[in-house]
Amino acid sequence: MRWIWIDKFIEFNSGSNAVAIKNVTMAEEHLHDNFPGFPIMPECLMIESMAQTAGILVGEARGFKEKVILAKINKAVFFNFVRPGDTIKIHANITSIAPEAASTTGKITCGDETIAEIELMFSHIDQNLGGKQFPEENFVFTDLFAVVLRASGIEAPAWGVAK
Repeated sequence: MRWIWIDKFIEFNSGSNAVAIKNVTMAEEHLHDNFPGFPIMPECLMIESMAQTAGILVGEARGFKEKVILAKINKAVFFNFVRPGDTIKIHANITSIAPEAASTTGKITCGDETIAEIELMFSHIDQNLGGKQFPEENFVFTDLFAVVLRASGIEAPAWGVAK
């Protein structure tokens, strides 16, 4: 199963930065179990929403030719909770990109409030220095991500891999 933790891109500047939104609702089952009686979006899922936003930005910068995976969380600082009914914005910026890896910085906001600051590093695993071989198909960027991109008005290739 693959879960998408962003709903839509509202800004996308190729090779530079992107802003995605996530609407948090009580329809999300994980909110009921995290802190019964005090539903909040888990911080690990906010990190994942940043990883998806920044990962798509990094993948698109290189034409989605590589499998981009989260390699390291350099920083994740949280300042407040996200509750059902909130809409968060995930702001991602590429700070460096090379054939084998990329670094990003970003923040998550709710209204005018900064909820989190997150720095991530991504690996382009087909360019790994260890010489490991991975499947030919791009199992990272699937048709599920293409749906999010196209709904946001961003050109997405037809990957045609398993959903």
